[in-house]
Amino acid sequence: MGEEKQNDERKNKYAVGCSIIGSIISVLMGYDTGVMSGAMLFIKEDLKTNDTQVQVLAGILNVCALVGSLTAGRVSDCVGRRLTISLAACIFLAGSVLMGLAPNFATLLAGRCVAGVGVGYALMIAPVYAAEIASADIRGSLTSLPEICISFGILIGYVANYLLAKLPLVYGWRAMLGLGALPSAALALGVLAMPESPRWLVVQGRAEEALSVLRRVCDRPSEADARLAEIKAAAGLADDDGGAAAANAGSGGKGVWRELFLHPTPPVRRIVIAALGIHFFQHLTGIEAVVLYSPRIFKAAGIASRNSVLAATIGVGVTKTAWLEIEMEGT
Repeated sequence: MGEEKQNDERKNKYAVGCSIIGSIISVLMGYDTGVMSGAMLFIKEDLKTNDTQVQVLAGILNVCALVGSLTAGRVSDCVGRRLTISLAACIFLAGSVLMGLAPNFATLLAGRCVAGVGVGYALMIAPVYAAEIASADIRGSLTSLPEICISFGILIGYVANYLLAKLPLVYGWRAMLGLGALPSAALALGVLAMPESPRWLVVQGRAEEALSVLRRVCDRPSEADARLAEIKAAAGLADDDGGAAAANAGSGGKGVWRELFLHPTPPVRRIVIAALGIHFFQHLTGIEAVVLYSPRIFKAAGIASRNSVLAATIGVGVTKTAWLEIEMEGT
C-alpha cells in the first residue's frame, strides 16, 4: 500500500512538472510586459521618442497578442500542444533578439510585434496543455499556473529593470529586452521532452499513445483507462473509432463559434457570459496601465531618482504576485 501511494505521488508530481514547464511560456509574457515598463524610460532618452511612440510601443503588444491567440488554436490542432508551445517560445525568442539589437524605433517596434504574437500563443496554449495533461483532482490548480506565472514574470521584469539600469544607456534597455531570449531558447528545446496532450493524440487517432501518456500522469492504470474513455466520449468517438478520429482531426472545430454565440445551450451561454465578464471587469480596473506605467506613475507622485522609481515598481510586482497566489490558494 505504501509503495502504491508513493508511486501515485510520483505520477502526480510528473503531471505537475509538465504543467509547470508548459506554463513557463507565460513567465516570458509577464517578463516582457514588466520589463518594458522600465525600459521605456531609457528608450525615450536614448532613441528620442515622443509620448505617442512610447504609447504605441506599450500598447502594440496586446494587438499582436490578439493575432497570435486567434491563430494558436488552429496551429495547436495541426501540430500538437507541445510543438505549439515550442513555436511560441521561438517566436518570442525572435522578438526578444530584435528588440535587444534594435538600432532604431522601427526595429524595436517590429520586435515588440513579433514578441506579441508569441505572447498570444502563450495565452492560448499554456492553460489548454495544463488542463489536458492533468487529472481531474489537480486540474483546477494547474490551469491557474499560467496566471501566476504571468505575475511572477512581471516581477522578474521589474527586478531586471532595477539591476540593469546601472548599465550605460545604450546597453541598459537593450539588455533588459534581449534577456528574454535566453529562457525562450531553453524552453523551445526543453518542451520537446514533455509528453503530448492525450486529448490531441486521441483526436489524431493515436489512442495507444494517448493511453501511454495517461498512464504516466495518472495515479492508477484504472484512472488512465477511465480518462481515455472520457476523452473519446467528449470527442464523440467510440472505442473503435480510431479512423474516425483521424478524419475528424482536420475538421478544425467547425461550428464552435456558432455554438458559442449564435445558438448556445443554456450552460454554454452562462459559461460564455461569465468568461467574458471576468475578462471585461479585469481589464476595466486598469491593472494593465498600472503595470506598464508604474515607473511614470511613481515619478509623477514625486519620487525623484530613477533607481528609487524602479525599486518602487518591484513593490508593485511583489504585491501583485503575492496576492494572486493567496487568492488562488483561497479558491
